[in-house]
Amino acid sequence: MRLTVLGAGPAYTDRPGATGAAYLLQDGDDALLLDLGQGSFPALAAAIEPSGLAGIAVSHLHPDHFIDLVPLRHYLRYEFERPRRVVVHAPKGIDERLDALHAEPGFAATTFDLRPLVPGVRRIGPFTLETRLVTHTDESYAFRVSLKGGTGLVYTGDCGRADDVQPLIREGDVLLAEVSFGPGPAPADALHLDGRAVGQLAARTRPGRVLLTHLLMGFDRAATVAAAEGQWSGPIELVDPGHQTTIEA
Repeated sequence: MRLTVLGAGPAYTDRPGATGAAYLLQDGDDALLLDLGQGSFPALAAAIEPSGLAGIAVSHLHPDHFIDLVPLRHYLRYEFERPRRVVVHAPKGIDERLDALHAEPGFAATTFDLRPLVPGVRRIGPFTLETRLVTHTDESYAFRVSLKGGTGLVYTGDCGRADDVQPLIREGDVLLAEVSFGPGPAPADALHLDGRAVGQLAARTRPGRVLLTHLLMGFDRAATVAAAEGQWSGPIELVDPGHQTTIEA
């Protein structure tokens, strides 16, 4: 299973080239997308033909994790002689938010087959997606994606309590963790993680490696990685758009 980081940015940033959260998983010709934040649609369209996605899983309804569903909707609606459709697995209410943005009832339903997320396990093409509620918005999810029961990718989404993600992680998995507040400490009411919290989570769960993402503007990159490394001695790196890696089964 191949991971391509299409976007790794937070809600706003001054870093050139940064785009909102978007993580593409591929197994041969099959592809699953985790989130589609601001500015990430062009990277998606450059990586694959988007109408061929097996599905999209949206972790929560903050725009930096789903707003580029709008250009994807337009692409599916207008790029082809007959509109094409993609399945979107998302928290309830995403259709209302997209429709309200354009003041057009049915805007989302034109091209998206919307399926509500609930905690549990579902199959999306060849991928097994396990979902678990985490502390952030009223309905936010972390994901574990695997093939045939093998090594998985665990994506925290945005998460205010590292313990919420722990049940998803199997030893040897790749942990893709938001680290919004850099080396920390994250404010108690921020409902985000920092490098120290992610390192402690890794020490408890023993993933094969840790990929840090979603770093807020103003926090030092090296200090963020060092804060995680201070808690866990395994491989850790901060990823940017364009990063690719293979997750062996």
